[in-house]
Amino acid sequence: MDEKKKNPSRHQCEEIIKRILMSEVLEKGKNNKFKSASDFMPFFESLYLASPSLNKQVQRAVTSLALPKNEQGFFIINKTQSQIDEDSEIGKVLRSSCASISSQDTEVLFLKVDRKYISFLFDLIKESTSFNGLFLTMIPSSDGILFLTRDKRRLSMLINSLL
Repeated sequence: MDEKKKNPSRHQCEEIIKRILMSEVLEKGKNNKFKSASDFMPFFESLYLASPSLNKQVQRAVTSLALPKNEQGFFIINKTQSQIDEDSEIGKVLRSSCASISSQDTEVLFLKVDRKYISFLFDLIKESTSFNGLFLTMIPSSDGILFLTRDKRRLSMLINSLL
């Protein structure tokens, strides 16, 4: 006969709930199954004798974990409430600004420059008519300037013609 164990402690319940939620996130990308303590009961009842005290212990564990929930009410295991609030604010601004990801046909070109000239050269290129339209953005770095461009060949040719 299958021997079921004595009821787990609240701490043990918390650890089991965290593992269940992490497994769900790793397998499916996010939790679309667990909204309340009762959703965990089939797992606990497969390991422990079903009883009102087991149910209360699982409820206490869920309350103690104070897990944030998404818009649909499902528990979120891999983010804190402050991260969720930050993500929500970033999402609002992204939607308001009509942001989009445009990485197609984008190439990287790195121009190695002596450190003492990076800032000055960056400003010159930024204001240059010759460089206008040849890059999407440029970023000063510790060892040079990083360009994101849609026409790496033309940008390289221009830079090489000036070297």
